Amino acid sequence: MHKAFSITIISTLRKQGYQAYLVGGCVRDLLLGREPADYDVATDATPDEVMRIFPDAYGVGAQFGVVLAPLPAAAVVSNVLTPKSTTVEVATLRSDIGYSDGRHPDQVRFSKDPREDVQRRDFTINGMLLDPISNEVLDFVGGQKDLTVKIIRCIGEPELRFGEDKLRMLRAVRFAARFGFEIEPATFAAIEKLAPQIHQVSRERVRDELTKMLTEGQARSAFQLLDRTGLLHEVLPEIEAMKGVEQPPQFHPEGDVFVHTLLVLENLPHPCSAALAWGALLHDVGKPPTFRVAPDRIRFDGHVDVGVKMAEEICQRLRFSNDDAKQILALVDNHMRFGHAMRMSESTFKKFVRMPHFDEHLELHRLDCQASFGDLTTYDFTRNKMAAMTPEAMRPVPLVTGDDLIAIGHMPGPSFKAILSAVEDGQLEGRLRDHEEALQFVAREFPVPK
Repeated sequence: MHKAFSITIISTLRKQGYQAYLVGGCVRDLLLGREPADYDVATDATPDEVMRIFPDAYGVGAQFGVVLAPLPAAAVVSNVLTPKSTTVEVATLRSDIGYSDGRHPDQVRFSKDPREDVQRRDFTINGMLLDPISNEVLDFVGGQKDLTVKIIRCIGEPELRFGEDKLRMLRAVRFAARFGFEIEPATFAAIEKLAPQIHQVSRERVRDELTKMLTEGQARSAFQLLDRTGLLHEVLPEIEAMKGVEQPPQFHPEGDVFVHTLLVLENLPHPCSAALAWGALLHDVGKPPTFRVAPDRIRFDGHVDVGVKMAEEICQRLRFSNDDAKQILALVDNHMRFGHAMRMSESTFKKFVRMPHFDEHLELHRLDCQASFGDLTTYDFTRNKMAAMTPEAMRPVPLVTGDDLIAIGHMPGPSFKAILSAVEDGQLEGRLRDHEEALQFVAREFPVPK
């Protein structure tokens, strides 16, 4: 629907006497035979003129020439609505003047010349225009050739392009990984030189770019490239610190902590949640600072607790939402518990698998195993045992409540939690089957103080 609506926008603008084309990533994806996530239109109509022609359109960056045209209401069927999912971006052809903050132009000048507009864009593969009616490609920057030879190349002078917007360095890595392209030498060299300046970019934008790398299906390639360019050292030094940290070969024949983590990333399901992807990246982040060589083998004593604290610092630094941070930390905190799953009591096992988003914990365990010794015995045991349990067996209606405890003489207080937990354990293990048995258990094990 986005494509059809964007063609309607282009046709309408042309009937009004304006130039209009598809531009940017959607053109790249169409030429690669991929379905674009969204469609952007470039025109020489000014924002005011666009909003006059399309009364429902509204400016989101009118000073930069950007207007959003909403899709017709009948076409909006998604339950997860975002500005990109319900609009087409219409941008006025322009040239940019000055980037003193390393992210946004200080001033823009609207243009009538598509050649001038594409010179301000980041990479040749993103700098093409397409007439969707005649199917003619307007390529003033060599984007089609670079698509053919699989190259990420800055438009113009790389240091100038990256100087205008430091986030483009991370975007170069992401596009190279996503498409399996190489970054051409001058562009690569500019990233290496300017990598320390990535800190000028807001932490939220860095986080979002890294999340895309982790979830677009080529996470291992992306992080290898981050490392080669020097960007990993700047944005996630905790991951760089994994390099060369040996592991006991009897448990990790694959190699050091960095190699193991890359293997985990390589097998991430696509698509997957941001929390699972970051949990996979950070699950062993506590190993480098806890590394020691014991008489029997290499050990990482306390690496989970240390890793949770480090992951919390990273989540705060990158300004994750509270919900995402909570799940990421839970994944790091619980990833070693699977080692005890086959020996857990019934109550402990049932409480374990009742954790929120347990499917992500189980998936991280699978990834962790496949990236080391490959033994999925515990994974299969956990899945099979869960499948054999009814929801009622896993989460039964409590046999005793706080009101019951008060009725038999207990005073509300910290002891309530311990009593109710003990009753629940007995219920989950099948030792307590009804209300009366539970009350007898409480009277015997937790007598009312006299």
